[in-house]
Amino acid sequence: MSLQPVKFYQTGTFTVGNRLLAPEERSVQANMQRTNSLNSGHRACQGCGEALGARYAIDAAMNASNRQLIAANATGCLEVFSTPYPETSWQIPWIHSLFGNTAAVATGIAAAIKIKKQKGQGGDVRVVAQGGDGGTTDIGFGCLSGMFERNDDVLYICYDNGGYMNTGVQRSSATPPAARTATTMPLGPEPGNQFGQGKFLPAIAMAHEIPYVATATVADLRDLEYKVTHAMSIRGARYIHILVPCPLGWGTASHDTIRMARLAKETGIFPVFEAEYGVVKSALAIRRPLPVEEYLRPQKRYAHLFGKSPAVETIARIQALADKNIRKYGLQARKGA
Repeated sequence: MSLQPVKFYQTGTFTVGNRLLAPEERSVQANMQRTNSLNSGHRACQGCGEALGARYAIDAAMNASNRQLIAANATGCLEVFSTPYPETSWQIPWIHSLFGNTAAVATGIAAAIKIKKQKGQGGDVRVVAQGGDGGTTDIGFGCLSGMFERNDDVLYICYDNGGYMNTGVQRSSATPPAARTATTMPLGPEPGNQFGQGKFLPAIAMAHEIPYVATATVADLRDLEYKVTHAMSIRGARYIHILVPCPLGWGTASHDTIRMARLAKETGIFPVFEAEYGVVKSALAIRRPLPVEEYLRPQKRYAHLFGKSPAVETIARIQALADKNIRKYGLQARKGA
Protein backbone atom coordinates (compact mmCIF):
# COMPACT_ATOMS: atom_id res chain seq x y z
CA MET A 1 0.00 0.00 0.00
CA SER A 2 1.48 3.32 -1.05
CA LEU A 3 1.60 6.21 1.42
CA GLN A 4 0.16 9.56 0.54
CA PRO A 5 1.02 12.88 2.24
CA VAL A 6 -1.76 14.18 4.44
CA LYS A 7 -2.95 17.67 3.56
CA PHE A 8 -4.43 19.32 6.61
CA TYR A 9 -4.75 23.07 6.61
CA GLN A 10 -5.65 24.75 9.90
CA THR A 11 -4.27 28.26 9.52
CA GLY A 12 -7.62 29.75 10.49
CA THR A 13 -7.68 28.12 13.92
CA PHE A 14 -6.08 28.91 17.25
CA THR A 15 -3.90 25.81 16.97
CA VAL A 16 -0.30 26.73 17.75
CA GLY A 17 2.37 25.75 15.27
CA ASN A 18 0.34 24.06 12.50
CA ARG A 19 2.63 21.03 12.47
CA LEU A 20 0.64 19.32 9.75
CA LEU A 21 1.13 22.09 7.23
CA ALA A 22 3.80 21.88 4.56
CA PRO A 23 7.23 22.62 6.11
CA GLU A 24 7.59 25.96 4.32
CA GLU A 25 4.25 27.12 5.76
CA ARG A 26 4.92 26.18 9.36
CA SER A 27 5.79 28.59 12.13
CA VAL A 28 9.27 28.67 13.64
CA GLN A 29 7.99 26.86 16.73
CA ALA A 30 6.53 24.06 14.59
CA ASN A 31 9.87 23.47 12.89
CA MET A 32 11.93 20.66 14.36
CA GLN A 33 15.05 22.72 13.60
CA ARG A 34 14.05 25.52 15.97
CA THR A 35 16.83 26.56 18.30
CA ASN A 36 15.00 26.30 21.64
CA SER A 37 17.04 29.32 22.66
CA LEU A 38 15.18 29.44 25.98
CA ASN A 39 15.32 25.77 26.85
CA SER A 40 13.54 23.60 29.39
CA GLY A 41 14.55 23.65 33.03
CA HIS A 42 13.81 27.30 33.76
CA ARG A 43 11.80 28.20 36.85
CA ALA A 44 8.99 30.31 35.48
CA CYS A 45 5.56 30.02 37.04
CA GLN A 46 3.08 27.68 35.40
CA GLY A 47 1.38 29.53 32.54
CA CYS A 48 4.00 32.32 32.46
CA GLY A 49 3.35 34.55 29.47
CA GLU A 50 6.86 35.99 29.57
CA ALA A 51 8.46 32.55 29.15
CA LEU A 52 6.24 31.97 26.11
CA GLY A 53 6.94 35.39 24.65
CA ALA A 54 10.71 35.07 25.06
CA ARG A 55 10.77 31.58 23.59
CA TYR A 56 8.78 32.62 20.54
CA ALA A 57 10.61 35.91 19.99
CA ILE A 58 14.20 34.73 20.42
CA ASP A 59 13.71 31.57 18.37
CA ALA A 60 12.31 33.75 15.56
CA ALA A 61 15.25 36.18 15.90
CA MET A 62 17.72 33.30 15.81
CA ASN A 63 16.07 31.91 12.68
CA ALA A 64 16.13 35.33 10.99
CA SER A 65 19.79 35.98 11.86
CA ASN A 66 21.10 32.55 10.82
CA ARG A 67 21.77 31.87 14.51
CA GLN A 68 24.16 34.81 14.77
CA LEU A 69 22.61 36.50 17.79
CA ILE A 70 23.63 37.95 21.15
CA ALA A 71 21.07 38.94 23.80
CA ALA A 72 21.36 41.44 26.63
CA ASN A 73 18.83 40.89 29.38
CA ALA A 74 17.69 43.26 32.13
CA THR A 75 17.20 42.14 35.69
CA GLY A 76 13.65 40.95 36.22
CA CYS A 77 11.44 37.87 36.06
CA LEU A 78 12.92 36.62 32.78
CA GLU A 79 16.47 36.89 34.08
CA VAL A 80 15.69 35.42 37.50
CA PHE A 81 13.74 32.35 36.41
CA SER A 82 16.05 31.51 33.48
CA THR A 83 19.46 31.86 35.15
CA PRO A 84 19.51 30.74 38.78
CA TYR A 85 23.27 30.66 39.41
CA PRO A 86 25.13 28.54 38.37
CA GLU A 87 22.53 27.25 35.91
CA THR A 88 21.04 28.74 32.75
CA SER A 89 18.29 27.84 30.29
CA TRP A 90 19.71 30.06 27.55
CA GLN A 91 21.28 28.35 24.54
CA ILE A 92 22.68 31.57 23.05
CA PRO A 93 25.34 34.14 24.01
CA TRP A 94 23.45 35.94 26.78
CA ILE A 95 24.51 38.85 28.97
CA HIS A 96 22.81 39.90 32.21
CA SER A 97 22.73 43.67 32.62
CA LEU A 98 21.54 45.84 35.47
CA PHE A 99 17.85 46.67 35.77
CA GLY A 100 18.15 49.97 33.98
CA ASN A 101 20.98 49.79 31.46
CA THR A 102 20.04 46.95 29.11
CA ALA A 103 19.68 49.26 26.10
CA ALA A 104 23.10 50.78 26.81
CA VAL A 105 24.73 47.36 27.19
CA ALA A 106 23.15 46.16 23.93
CA THR A 107 24.36 49.34 22.22
CA GLY A 108 27.90 48.63 23.44
CA ILE A 109 27.72 45.09 22.11
CA ALA A 110 26.51 46.35 18.72
CA ALA A 111 29.31 48.94 18.62
CA ALA A 112 31.93 46.29 19.40
CA ILE A 113 30.56 44.02 16.66
CA LYS A 114 30.71 46.93 14.19
CA ILE A 115 34.38 47.59 14.98
CA LYS A 116 35.26 43.90 14.71
CA LYS A 117 33.57 43.73 11.30
CA GLN A 118 35.52 46.77 10.13
CA LYS A 119 38.72 44.96 11.13
CA GLY A 120 37.58 41.79 9.40
CA GLN A 121 37.42 39.91 12.68
CA GLY A 122 33.77 38.95 12.89
CA GLY A 123 30.64 38.06 10.99
CA ASP A 124 27.24 39.68 10.85
CA VAL A 125 26.17 39.12 14.46
CA ARG A 126 22.90 40.79 15.50
CA VAL A 127 21.90 42.12 18.92
CA VAL A 128 18.66 41.84 20.88
CA ALA A 129 17.91 43.55 24.19
CA GLN A 130 15.20 42.22 26.50
CA GLY A 131 13.42 43.61 29.54
CA GLY A 132 10.15 43.59 31.39
CA ASP A 133 7.91 46.63 31.67
CA GLY A 134 9.63 47.72 34.90
CA GLY A 135 13.10 47.63 33.38
CA THR A 136 11.81 49.21 30.17
CA THR A 137 9.15 51.82 30.91
CA ASP A 138 10.58 52.84 34.29
CA ILE A 139 14.15 52.13 35.33
CA GLY A 140 15.65 51.75 31.85
CA PHE A 141 13.65 54.45 30.12
CA GLY A 142 16.52 56.95 29.78
CA CYS A 143 18.95 54.45 28.25
CA LEU A 144 16.25 53.19 25.91
CA SER A 145 15.39 56.69 24.72
CA GLY A 146 19.09 57.29 24.05
CA MET A 147 19.25 54.09 22.01
CA PHE A 148 16.27 55.28 19.96
CA GLU A 149 17.68 58.79 19.50
CA ARG A 150 21.03 57.43 18.24
CA ASN A 151 19.25 54.84 16.07
CA ASP A 152 21.56 52.10 17.34
CA ASP A 153 21.33 48.78 15.51
CA VAL A 154 19.50 46.90 18.29
CA LEU A 155 16.12 45.20 18.51
CA TYR A 156 14.66 45.93 21.95
CA ILE A 157 11.88 43.60 23.11
CA CYS A 158 9.72 44.53 26.09
CA TYR A 159 7.73 41.75 27.76
CA ASP A 160 4.87 43.64 29.40
CA ASN A 161 3.04 41.95 32.28
CA GLY A 162 1.91 45.19 33.84
CA GLY A 163 3.94 45.33 37.04
CA TYR A 164 7.02 44.38 39.03
CA MET A 165 5.94 40.76 39.38
CA ASN A 166 9.35 39.40 40.41
CA THR A 167 9.56 41.54 43.55
CA GLY A 168 6.02 41.11 44.84
CA VAL A 169 3.59 42.52 42.25
CA GLN A 170 4.18 46.25 42.68
CA ARG A 171 2.90 48.92 40.33
CA SER A 172 4.93 49.94 37.26
CA SER A 173 4.22 52.71 34.79
CA ALA A 174 2.67 50.01 32.57
CA THR A 175 0.14 48.94 35.23
CA PRO A 176 -3.34 49.61 33.81
CA PRO A 177 -5.92 51.85 35.52
CA ALA A 178 -7.91 50.38 38.43
CA ALA A 179 -5.67 47.32 38.67
CA ARG A 180 -4.79 46.05 42.11
CA THR A 181 -1.12 45.61 43.00
CA ALA A 182 0.78 45.51 46.29
CA THR A 183 1.25 49.28 46.02
CA THR A 184 -2.16 50.16 44.49
CA MET A 185 -4.50 48.43 46.88
CA PRO A 186 -8.28 48.22 46.27
CA LEU A 187 -9.05 50.83 48.92
CA GLY A 188 -10.53 54.31 49.07
CA PRO A 189 -12.88 56.15 46.73
CA GLU A 190 -10.88 55.12 43.61
CA PRO A 191 -9.44 51.67 44.43
CA GLY A 192 -6.58 50.21 42.44
CA ASN A 193 -4.18 52.07 40.18
CA GLN A 194 -5.09 55.67 39.39
CA PHE A 195 -6.35 56.78 36.01
CA GLY A 196 -4.16 59.22 34.11
CA GLN A 197 -0.84 57.77 35.26
CA GLY A 198 1.70 55.60 33.46
CA LYS A 199 2.79 55.49 29.85
CA PHE A 200 2.29 53.47 26.66
CA LEU A 201 5.87 53.06 25.51
CA PRO A 202 5.17 52.01 21.90
CA ALA A 203 3.73 55.49 21.32
CA ILE A 204 6.85 57.07 22.84
CA ALA A 205 9.05 54.88 20.63
CA MET A 206 7.04 56.06 17.62
CA ALA A 207 7.66 59.67 18.67
CA HIS A 208 11.40 59.00 18.22
CA GLU A 209 10.58 58.09 14.58
CA ILE A 210 12.78 54.99 14.64
CA PRO A 211 12.60 52.55 11.70
CA TYR A 212 10.21 50.04 13.30
CA VAL A 213 7.84 49.78 16.25
CA ALA A 214 5.36 46.97 16.78
CA THR A 215 3.12 45.46 19.43
CA ALA A 216 2.17 41.80 19.74
CA THR A 217 0.70 39.26 22.16
CA VAL A 218 1.45 35.64 22.99
CA ALA A 219 -2.04 34.79 21.68
CA ASP A 220 -0.98 35.15 18.03
CA LEU A 221 2.20 33.20 17.44
CA ARG A 222 2.43 33.84 13.72
CA ASP A 223 1.96 37.59 14.13
CA LEU A 224 4.65 37.70 16.82
CA GLU A 225 7.09 35.64 14.75
CA TYR A 226 6.42 37.75 11.65
CA LYS A 227 7.12 41.00 13.50
CA VAL A 228 10.36 39.74 15.03
CA THR A 229 11.48 38.36 11.66
CA HIS A 230 10.63 41.64 9.93
CA ALA A 231 12.41 43.64 12.62
CA MET A 232 15.55 41.56 12.12
CA SER A 233 15.53 42.46 8.42
CA ILE A 234 15.88 46.15 9.32
CA ARG A 235 18.96 48.05 10.49
CA GLY A 236 18.79 50.67 13.21
CA ALA A 237 16.75 50.92 16.38
CA ARG A 238 13.67 48.71 16.54
CA TYR A 239 11.17 48.14 19.34
CA ILE A 240 8.63 45.35 19.90
CA HIS A 241 6.25 45.47 22.87
CA ILE A 242 4.73 42.08 23.71
CA LEU A 243 1.80 41.62 26.11
CA VAL A 244 2.59 38.65 28.37
CA PRO A 245 -0.11 37.87 30.96
CA CYS A 246 1.13 36.92 34.44
CA PRO A 247 -1.10 34.40 36.27
CA LEU A 248 0.49 35.35 39.61
CA GLY A 249 0.16 39.12 39.30
CA TRP A 250 -3.12 39.15 37.39
CA GLY A 251 -4.80 36.49 39.50
CA THR A 252 -5.79 34.34 36.54
CA ALA A 253 -5.77 30.60 36.00
CA SER A 254 -2.48 29.34 34.58
CA HIS A 255 -4.30 27.75 31.64
CA ASP A 256 -5.90 31.09 30.69
CA THR A 257 -2.73 32.94 29.66
CA ILE A 258 -3.41 32.76 25.92
CA ARG A 259 -7.09 33.51 26.45
CA MET A 260 -6.32 36.64 28.46
CA ALA A 261 -3.88 37.91 25.82
CA ARG A 262 -6.48 37.32 23.12
CA LEU A 263 -9.17 39.14 25.13
CA ALA A 264 -6.83 42.09 25.64
CA LYS A 265 -6.57 42.40 21.87
CA GLU A 266 -10.24 41.68 21.06
CA THR A 267 -11.53 44.29 23.54
CA GLY A 268 -9.13 46.99 22.36
CA ILE A 269 -7.42 47.17 25.75
CA PHE A 270 -4.12 46.34 24.04
CA PRO A 271 -3.82 47.60 20.44
CA VAL A 272 -1.81 45.34 18.13
CA PHE A 273 -0.16 47.23 15.29
CA GLU A 274 3.13 48.03 13.56
CA ALA A 275 4.63 51.40 12.64
CA GLU A 276 7.52 52.66 10.55
CA TYR A 277 9.25 55.98 11.25
CA GLY A 278 6.47 57.09 13.56
CA VAL A 279 3.54 56.23 11.30
CA VAL A 280 1.17 53.30 11.88
CA LYS A 281 1.30 51.06 8.81
CA SER A 282 -0.98 48.18 9.79
CA ALA A 283 -3.05 46.86 12.67
CA LEU A 284 -4.68 43.56 13.59
CA ALA A 285 -8.36 44.22 13.05
CA ILE A 286 -11.01 43.32 15.61
CA ARG A 287 -13.91 41.70 13.82
CA ARG A 288 -16.34 41.74 16.77
CA PRO A 289 -15.13 43.98 19.60
CA LEU A 290 -15.86 42.47 22.99
CA PRO A 291 -16.85 44.46 26.08
CA VAL A 292 -13.93 45.07 28.44
CA GLU A 293 -15.83 43.29 31.21
CA GLU A 294 -15.02 39.95 29.54
CA TYR A 295 -11.32 40.76 29.95
CA LEU A 296 -11.54 42.27 33.43
CA ARG A 297 -13.80 39.79 35.22
CA PRO A 298 -11.49 36.70 35.11
CA GLN A 299 -8.67 38.67 36.77
CA LYS A 300 -8.47 38.92 40.55
CA ARG A 301 -6.60 42.22 40.22
CA TYR A 302 -9.97 43.67 39.12
CA ALA A 303 -12.13 41.72 41.58
CA HIS A 304 -12.97 44.92 43.48
CA LEU A 305 -14.84 46.15 40.40
CA PHE A 306 -17.34 43.27 40.57
CA GLY A 307 -18.39 43.09 44.21
CA LYS A 308 -21.84 43.53 45.71
CA SER A 309 -21.92 47.02 44.21
CA PRO A 310 -20.16 46.79 40.80
CA ALA A 311 -18.03 49.81 39.92
CA VAL A 312 -20.06 50.67 36.84
CA GLU A 313 -18.46 54.07 36.32
CA THR A 314 -14.92 52.69 36.58
CA ILE A 315 -15.68 49.91 34.11
CA ALA A 316 -17.16 52.51 31.76
CA ARG A 317 -13.95 54.56 31.97
CA ILE A 318 -11.90 51.49 31.06
CA GLN A 319 -14.29 50.79 28.18
CA ALA A 320 -13.79 54.36 26.97
CA LEU A 321 -10.01 53.83 26.94
CA ALA A 322 -10.42 50.65 24.89
CA ASP A 323 -12.77 52.43 22.46
CA LYS A 324 -10.20 55.20 22.11
CA ASN A 325 -7.52 52.64 21.18
CA ILE A 326 -9.82 51.17 18.53
CA ARG A 327 -10.32 54.59 16.96
CA LYS A 328 -6.73 55.79 17.32
CA TYR A 329 -5.05 52.73 15.83
CA GLY A 330 -7.76 51.79 13.33
CA LEU A 331 -8.56 48.44 14.93
CA GLN A 332 -12.19 48.11 13.83
CA ALA A 333 -12.53 45.63 10.97
CA ARG A 334 -14.34 46.93 7.90
CA LYS A 335 -17.72 45.42 7.12
CA GLY A 336 -17.37 42.42 4.86
CA ALA A 337 -13.68 42.03 5.68
